[in-house]
Amino acid sequence: MAQKYYVVWEGRSQGIYESWQDCKAQVDGFKGAKYKSFEKLEEAQKAFTEPFEKHIGKKTSPQLPNNLPYAEFLCVDAACNMQTGEMEYRGVHYPSGKVVFHQKNFQDATNNMGEFLAIVHALAHLKKQNSQIPVFTDSTTALNWLKQKKCRTERAISEKNKPVFELIRRAEEWLQNNAYENPVLKWETDKWGEIPADFGRK
Repeated sequence: MAQKYYVVWEGRSQGIYESWQDCKAQVDGFKGAKYKSFEKLEEAQKAFTEPFEKHIGKKTSPQLPNNLPYAEFLCVDAACNMQTGEMEYRGVHYPSGKVVFHQKNFQDATNNMGEFLAIVHALAHLKKQNSQIPVFTDSTTALNWLKQKKCRTERAISEKNKPVFELIRRAEEWLQNNAYENPVLKWETDKWGEIPADFGRK
């Protein structure tokens, strides 16, 4: 996997870290932590000298690789904020870079739950469009759950996440009652870089 550099503007210890584990140690459970990953050390060094507002929450177009085996596909990804417990997921069309769907503000959920929901959302969307283009995900766990037609999360149901579990129930029901011909494939990050639907966080 390509080397990443993690800038921590606000955390237990500010600085630039070369591994996610080192970064996580500074921000996990730290209220108001501000951090972001960068592909190049020079970018991280420059960002560290600038206000975090310039980089966090900034809307950027997905980076679309040009060495893929398919000319068109829908890719999905999820993100979970460790501080707030909020989860979101989205689907992005390749090669246009258009965000096809983006669901957010799910409480007390996990990243894998979002990855699973994103795949099923993509399949249902493409079925309505009568499209058989592939769906890519970088989540091995979500792919396994898809094969089982069951979200096997260990997260317990709570008042906050009841809407997420209702959505999961509907997704599982959709899988039981619908066939699809779209290939659902594992995104090879080592070969192609970050999936185009990536939220740019780690």
